Amino acid sequence: MSAATTPSARAALVLAAGSARRFGSDKLSATFEGEPLVHHALRTACAAPVDKVVVAARPDLDLSQWQAPEGAPPVTILRVESQALSTTLKAGVAALGDVDTLFVFLGDMPRVPPGEAAHLARILADNFAALPRHGGKPGHPVLLSARALADVPTLTGDAGAGQILRGRSDVAVHETDDPAVRLDIDRPEDLARLKGGTPD
Repeated sequence: MSAATTPSARAALVLAAGSARRFGSDKLSATFEGEPLVHHALRTACAAPVDKVVVAARPDLDLSQWQAPEGAPPVTILRVESQALSTTLKAGVAALGDVDTLFVFLGDMPRVPPGEAAHLARILADNFAALPRHGGKPGHPVLLSARALADVPTLTGDAGAGQILRGRSDVAVHETDDPAVRLDIDRPEDLARLKGGTPD
């Protein structure tokens, strides 16, 4: 098959290697709607228009009960020792190898709409990246082009791809009225509010 007809490789990466210092316990294993919190992010990643999914997880995160939905792309668990989001992201990108586009999901965001990734895929075109925005603020997942992936090794500290996206004019934005694209769980009270139906 010639390069011109080779299908693009699309992947999703779920970042789940954080220490959850603000939560005070094993946040990603906390029960939400009858299953570990991280399972919700994994399921949403599997629903993205991708060929494979990698979960960059800390060594002690128990994923033994995870069952991928029927028809899901292959899921690989990558064990990562990391105290910084940038380190986890770089490890995941390195493990994936050559991909043309990459969706980045956060393991502590259980309510990201399953269809959001497809919206981003439609608007990426020749842009550097694509992301949802709610209330004027960027959300997740983030879709990185091959050009953006080439810049991932430059990331530092406990921050993700936002470092290479800020200030760029070639980031496609999907404006959404769904606050779930920005809803992450940092503290026990965040999870309690979500369970009670009051995410804000």
